Amino acid sequence: MRLLYFLFYIVLNYTLRLYFRKVKVKNKPDFYSSTIYVCNHPAAFMDPLILAGFNRAIVFFMTRSDVFTTFTKPIFWTAHMIPIYRKQDGVDTKAKNLEIFKKGSDILLGKRSLLIFSEGVTDDVFVRRLKPLKKGAVRIGFTALEACEWKQDIYLATVGCNYSNPEKFQSDLYLKNSEKIKLNDFRQEFEANPNKIIQELTIRLEEMLKADMIHVNDLDSCEFTEQMMMLLRRGMPEFMECNKSIDARWRDAKAIVDDFNKSPKKYLALKKETGHYFGKLKHKGISDNDFYDALNNPVSKMDFLKQCLLLPISIFGAVHCGLFYYAIKRFVEANFARPVFWGSTKLIMMILILGLLNLSLFILLPNYIGFWGSLLYFLFIPFAGFVAYGFKSFIERLITSHKINKMNLSELIKERLSLSFKLKEIAPE
Repeated sequence: MRLLYFLFYIVLNYTLRLYFRKVKVKNKPDFYSSTIYVCNHPAAFMDPLILAGFNRAIVFFMTRSDVFTTFTKPIFWTAHMIPIYRKQDGVDTKAKNLEIFKKGSDILLGKRSLLIFSEGVTDDVFVRRLKPLKKGAVRIGFTALEACEWKQDIYLATVGCNYSNPEKFQSDLYLKNSEKIKLNDFRQEFEANPNKIIQELTIRLEEMLKADMIHVNDLDSCEFTEQMMMLLRRGMPEFMECNKSIDARWRDAKAIVDDFNKSPKKYLALKKETGHYFGKLKHKGISDNDFYDALNNPVSKMDFLKQCLLLPISIFGAVHCGLFYYAIKRFVEANFARPVFWGSTKLIMMILILGLLNLSLFILLPNYIGFWGSLLYFLFIPFAGFVAYGFKSFIERLITSHKINKMNLSELIKERLSLSFKLKEIAPE
């Protein structure tokens, strides 16, 4: 394990445990194995971060080549990142990728693993959908087997990334690892017709990934399936009253979306009504979550008491993190046109910038409070930032709830109740 990867592994575990409210990893893989992990790619930079931080397997990442520069190349090398070339990169991709396949082969034969986002691209906004997979992962596996004359076992596996909302702080995450495919078992088929077996195994990987993630067949229906889950208050969207386990919420979401994929016509009449309802909410500048919570989850005295008790920590966190957070937020949202990159880029910049700035305190403070006091101070800063963000969210909730309660929304309340009742009649339990 290279130095930067090790540091990221330690830092990300702590930071991402604060970023996500709940994390569940199903079927954790081994630390070391000659396995190619194929993963869906719904959330840009967030995907490699959570897989490095939570999925236990120590991997080398196949990363788009255009982010490798003279400056970043040595940094990425120490973080286990390897460039993969695409047609739009303006190079002889076939020759370049043959070199990369050889590197990937060497990694696998060294009892280490690869992680490949075989979709190749991320959508501009987060959607629950798998795009067709490219064949590179299977090709690399067979390249490694030919290099060792089929003497070493090489495996394929998939990892389904399921977020409630990767761009939202304190959202939830569910990672689901598949069973492994032993590539050695396909030697006869590969030697008879390599292109055929590579195509068949790529299709099989797609089916395995779709089984372990929430996948909407029709891109234009992704928004509607999300709205259905919001109205039913079931599934993977972010809800305040999430008392179910992540496993149960994932199963709910899977059942709803799979049923829609199977019988979209039975939902057709409700699709238009649902669109009108959410359009009215957008016109009023409120979300369905805010609307539901203002009516059903009012701010309690216990909420006020909790925030009052945590106020000193919130102030500490605001001083150390707040101003930097708003500066980073403005910079990222102004300079990154694709919203899917916002959450992960803000997180990375907060880790790097705040980490370095607060590290200077760790260097200065031992003269005053000793080494262990300084270490505790340094480690306390991210937690305090987390508490400060919670205070900010509490104030925003108060303001939004007050705004909604002042509106005359009786018709919208009836409309929401009617829609949720109709959906319960046809959606699976």
